[in-house]
Amino acid sequence: MTLEELRQQIDELDNQMLDILNKRMEVVKYVGELKKTTQTVIYRPEREKQIIDRLAAMSQGLLNRPAIEAIYLEIFAVSRNLELPERIAYLGPEGSFTHQAAESRFGAMSDYLALPSIRSVFESVDTGRARFGIVPIENNLEGIVKETIDLLNETDLKIVSEIIIPVHFTFATKAEKLSDIKKIYSKDIAFGQCENFLHEYFSNKDEEFFAQVDSTSKAAKLAAQQPDTAAVCSHIAAKLFDVPILFENIQDSSQNRTRFFIIGKDFVNQRSGNDKTTIIAKLPEDGKPGTLVRFLQEFESQGINLVKIESRPAKEGDSFHFWFLMEFDGYFLDENVQNIMQKHVSDIKWLGSYVKMM
Repeated sequence: MTLEELRQQIDELDNQMLDILNKRMEVVKYVGELKKTTQTVIYRPEREKQIIDRLAAMSQGLLNRPAIEAIYLEIFAVSRNLELPERIAYLGPEGSFTHQAAESRFGAMSDYLALPSIRSVFESVDTGRARFGIVPIENNLEGIVKETIDLLNETDLKIVSEIIIPVHFTFATKAEKLSDIKKIYSKDIAFGQCENFLHEYFSNKDEEFFAQVDSTSKAAKLAAQQPDTAAVCSHIAAKLFDVPILFENIQDSSQNRTRFFIIGKDFVNQRSGNDKTTIIAKLPEDGKPGTLVRFLQEFESQGINLVKIESRPAKEGDSFHFWFLMEFDGYFLDENVQNIMQKHVSDIKWLGSYVKMM
């Protein structure tokens, strides 16, 4: 077949896909109307996972699971906007990795609200100004985000879902040649995570050549305004400010991952069969030897796999008391989980059970 014939065949397939997608959206519209009358939650992560699992299992072509997931997450996002447009708050600025995480789950069409702090995201969801919020919880190289944990303890918001994205940095510039670049902008952490690349290409530059700014998004914005500069930034930031990407994936570690929580108010997921639960435990008599050990042993005796435990200061009185954020495999209504939660009903705060992504 000639190139023109192949292109014509692709056009015909695109026409068929468009027709099928429009039919799907018509059904979605009716689903949205039904949910409105029954006041049912629009966003159902466990239902979306079921669809992706089913399609990935039946695919016998070139589309693997990551490809299917990327395509259908965008379809899901468009569908939700047809059912009921919802505002999504996230830790800004625009072009941040949190923005990238938000778009990976809610698509490009959602109504986004970029906020200056994690606390402001929590407050926006708590007051109803936004339906969902996106906040970072941990990075596998830098560790836990303490402010997010503390606010989960302080508020009554729930964890709706987790998002895990790879942290990939790009080198973006409007300069024609590397030798034309007079300054590189980025955040201090980004500079630190791209040291090998910067040393390889700019080892002869002094410290003033590397200009630290508040965020990688601001770096991209400055690079857009100053053609003889560059930015170490996220892909979404370069795209947002229309700065050409010269190099992709310049970070030192290919294993760099950041995990985010989607938070919501009065939200309970249905059981998916592959769930994770997050709780806060405030143990009485935590100053006595063996209190924490005995509590942890209860999980072992119930056959529950603990995957995370983080301690935080209780900030009560002048003594050293702590509470713990804990995560484990399972759904909060599972019998073995309930055996523990009912026994310690006054000591445990349930933060959410959600589809496990890692």
